[in-house]
Amino acid sequence: MSVIYILLGVSVIVAILFFIAFIFAVKSGQYDDSYTPSVRMLFEDELIEEKTTDKTILTKKE
Repeated sequence: MSVIYILLGVSVIVAILFFIAFIFAVKSGQYDDSYTPSVRMLFEDELIEEKTTDKTILTKKE
């Protein structure tokens, strides 16, 4: 029965740590952009040609 109390205490501590990490992420601006992800699939990726000596490489513009 004492193992249940230990596991309950450890799970509460882990939950508090995850809650603190979530609050830190919200305050640092992790979830500020709510518009761009919803329309990102509508934009086409622009390709840039990088010329090398023997072949052409197409990469995404960043």
